[in-house]
Amino acid sequence: MLDNLNSNFESSKAQRPDANDDEVEIDLLEIFYALKKKILLVLMVALVGGCIAAAYTQFLMTPIYSSTSSILVLSKETTLTSLADLQLGASLTSDYTVLITSTPVMEQVISDLNLDMTAEQLKESVSINNPTDTRILEITVNNTDSKMAKKIVDEIANVSSSYIGDKMEVIPPKIIEVGKIATVRTSPSVKKNAALGFLLGFLACAAIVVVYAVMDDTIKTEEDIEKYLGVSVLAKVPDRKDFINSKNRKSKNKNKKHH
Repeated sequence: MLDNLNSNFESSKAQRPDANDDEVEIDLLEIFYALKKKILLVLMVALVGGCIAAAYTQFLMTPIYSSTSSILVLSKETTLTSLADLQLGASLTSDYTVLITSTPVMEQVISDLNLDMTAEQLKESVSINNPTDTRILEITVNNTDSKMAKKIVDEIANVSSSYIGDKMEVIPPKIIEVGKIATVRTSPSVKKNAALGFLLGFLACAAIVVVYAVMDDTIKTEEDIEKYLGVSVLAKVPDRKDFINSKNRKSKNKNKKHH
């Protein structure tokens, strides 16, 4: 009977030329129940997405390691406690930041370590940070080899210290901390990418379930008849399986009474 009603539904839509065929009615409650019904599938797809992202990050992506060296900005004329020293130090850190990554320094480091890269490529792997209210500059180098990252950052600190002292005619910055060999990758993050893969898998599967629920306009229940056709249900024909099962139960009950 539901097949006949579906045919009537299609005929009813064809007989209404003024209806907007492109309009899709979105029932939020229906979408909620569709997602609830498929929640195990959605979670399973999300979990698979997270595992794939984690495995790809761990075994196929090239790890990046970081090493950091710190230098202290000093000057001839000032002491470590005067206000003028603090102001001058703040000014010098800006100049030093530019000089540390200057082409002459980068080229000297490449020559000293016999690196197979250009000055611009080396500069892109270097970052400098000046902690707030300090005269300390933190030089960080990123490299696929943790030992090479340490060698490069230490050499940059040494070369830039001498270069700054010579060009600016000041006391060379003092190296207060040398680089360390990293044992943990800086990027990419396995946990972060796994979480991202889980989220993308969840959203993708949920979107497919929602689209299917919205586009599915077949009649399945009495409520669908009233919703799509706008008519009330006068009678209900039982499903053949229900009819046969009911008949079998009645037959069994009669046999029990005879016994």
